[in-house]
Amino acid sequence: MMQVTPSVTHVQGNESKAVREAQAALRLFRLLPADQGRELRLLWDEFEAGETTTAKFAAVLDRIQPLLQNQQNGGGTLRTHDIRRDQVMKRLAPVETGAPELWPFVLQVIDDFVIAGYLKDDTALITQDFRAENY
Repeated sequence: MMQVTPSVTHVQGNESKAVREAQAALRLFRLLPADQGRELRLLWDEFEAGETTTAKFAAVLDRIQPLLQNQQNGGGTLRTHDIRRDQVMKRLAPVETGAPELWPFVLQVIDDFVIAGYLKDDTALITQDFRAENY
């Protein structure tokens, strides 16, 4: 089975993502009337810091939205990009602490994705490979 590895360009893009987002936010907030720009900038900074209860909950919503979209469109981008279960688990980890009531639902959706073949489950593949090599 072919593993998808991030390209050098993709990795470099992730390294500069925070800087690019901050620059874009500054440009956008400057387009607004000063009082609105300041208020929205404060909210954006709060979200980015992820320290307040509100910011943590907003992060949960930000993470769950793509999960629900993929649930409704037959795996969508998960299938297109050969996404693995561990990648989705890492991305959705803030849900476990930010909205623990939703965590069982998230786990069920992820398990359903694996069963449907929308997600690759490396854990199962590693176990199968190990068994094949040792028996």
